[in-house]
Amino acid sequence: MGNREDLLAGAKRCLREQGYDRTSVRDIAAAAGVSTAAIGYHFGSREALLTQALFGLLDEWGDSLGRALAPEAGDDAVRAYERMWEGLVRQFAEHPDLWLATVELFLQGQRQPELRARVAEGMAEGWRGMGAILQSVPEETVSEHTARTLGMVQTALMSGVMIQSLGNPANAPTAAEVLEGVRALAKLAGPQDS
Repeated sequence: MGNREDLLAGAKRCLREQGYDRTSVRDIAAAAGVSTAAIGYHFGSREALLTQALFGLLDEWGDSLGRALAPEAGDDAVRAYERMWEGLVRQFAEHPDLWLATVELFLQGQRQPELRARVAEGMAEGWRGMGAILQSVPEETVSEHTARTLGMVQTALMSGVMIQSLGNPANAPTAAEVLEGVRALAKLAGPQDS
């Protein structure tokens, strides 16, 4: 690997171990085994490097999460949804550093307008991807309406459960509790009027 790749790998490691705000230029350079000047040369700033590394981590994680959440052959829609929540809750417990990185990304986006735009694009892609997983269809066939309803609501549920899992890991919501809550919400919402 070259210095650029070493810096990205070092920044990813620092993000997972220390988080965005606590990672310094020196931390990244030490993790990468290069000089601090290499950060400016290759990325322009610590923030640019950390942002690129964070999006890289989330892309890697998102690909593996998408595969893990995809329904298994023979699953009906209900079992596929149950399996999805079982996988999500397991991911929250096994990889809190990656989930915390997503929270930090949103916070950094509030301070950096160009990052906020990238976060917004990523959210829209996430809604569409979630709609595709839930409907077991290719992502490109998911309508804007489905992305902004089904995909967005599922993403909101995931985000809320994730925040609760990060905030209190010893008493994190279980998949069974989430599913029971979703079923209760569906009853409250009632049937859709035609």
